[in-house]
Amino acid sequence: MLSIYRNMFKIPDLRGKIFFTLGMFAVYRFGAAIPVPGVDLENIEVLSEQTAQGGILGLLNLFSGNALENFSVMSLGILPYITASIIVQLLTVVIPKLQALQDEGESGRKVITQWTRYITIGLAILQSTTFSYLFHIGTLTGGIDLIPNYTPSRVGIIVITLTAGTAFIMWIGELITQRGVGNGMSLIIFVSILAALPGQFQLLWQFTVANGRPSLFVMMVITFFGMVIGILFVEQGQRRIPIQFAKRIRGRRVMGGTSTYIPLKVNMAGVIPVIFATSVLFFPVIFATSIPATGFFSSIRTFINDNLTPGGTAIGGTSWWYILLLFTLIVFFTYFHTAIQFDPVRQAETIQRQGGFIPGQRPGTQTARYLERILNRITLPGSIFLGLIAVLPAIASAIWGIPVGFSGVSILIVVGVALETMKQIESQLTMRNYEGFLT
Repeated sequence: MLSIYRNMFKIPDLRGKIFFTLGMFAVYRFGAAIPVPGVDLENIEVLSEQTAQGGILGLLNLFSGNALENFSVMSLGILPYITASIIVQLLTVVIPKLQALQDEGESGRKVITQWTRYITIGLAILQSTTFSYLFHIGTLTGGIDLIPNYTPSRVGIIVITLTAGTAFIMWIGELITQRGVGNGMSLIIFVSILAALPGQFQLLWQFTVANGRPSLFVMMVITFFGMVIGILFVEQGQRRIPIQFAKRIRGRRVMGGTSTYIPLKVNMAGVIPVIFATSVLFFPVIFATSIPATGFFSSIRTFINDNLTPGGTAIGGTSWWYILLLFTLIVFFTYFHTAIQFDPVRQAETIQRQGGFIPGQRPGTQTARYLERILNRITLPGSIFLGLIAVLPAIASAIWGIPVGFSGVSILIVVGVALETMKQIESQLTMRNYEGFLT
């Protein structure tokens, strides 16, 4: 294993990419520690205790890499970009012009990416304005006012700073994708979660010891490593569809006649469905913090806070409503993202143009139906696995009423992103005849 790490740094190009990625991580973490101008620094120290208690504030803080508890310039994190990506992908399915742009190739994707950036900035302005108001009235912070001098000029500075921080994170992510190793946006979420996980485990340990149940901590740690092993096992699973190419005679030469296969992964969508589902569940909670706490809206707000928030207070842990909704959304987004990634009709046409066929299947429509049937079969267990892994710690929280220090969502993202990054490094090593991590 040590020789593999040495080989990574023997290749100048790969070494430069790794150091560049690590440098961007350092810049991002440095920015996460700089507070927004105009906030009460003493109250920010008190806020860290609120984020440690879980709930929507704790989850937002987890995805921002503890930037939210500092109310830093990067408090919004990468979530506006994720939300913008969800919106664009949904619109691509229903708007033919966007679908045509996507089919154009690289030039069309550049236009869609530019639109995604514009939507990200718009969402960042909206979210930063909302957060500044909620942090002033203390809705998310348990009554703590982080912005005592709440004037239009002060709010304008905060909104501009937070929006600029989101744009900077988006720029860092794109730089990592272009000049570093792995997908930049996913790696930023990866680093954010890793930065917050030690504190979450510490919270779990303190809670179990204080309640005289340290064995629960050991059980949760064992569950954590079991989930990691299960994710690694399923991520490597694939269904190989055999492809046979017919022989063709050109002059005196016989061409073709070879065979290959199409690897269909059990979890083709990766961690994207988990990120999408978590982002969608932020909306009702943020809506609940924006409506009045009295009158007709009080019951709606109470139901959302108790049942649609991770770590809700309905049963002393995470609500079963939240668990069921998160599981359903993950299954839906898994099928949705897989359908966008792999088009059976287009794949069947490509195979037919290249003179290939699947043994036992007619080229064309029958091949497309066969691929669609196989894809639906392997996507079902993959989506159920993703959903179960995501909600397993939440189920433990609901049963035992403990604030679980880690979530299945965070484990899926960390392991999935790490595995994809290792595969990219693996391909770089294999190209230069070096042994990789997975071979």
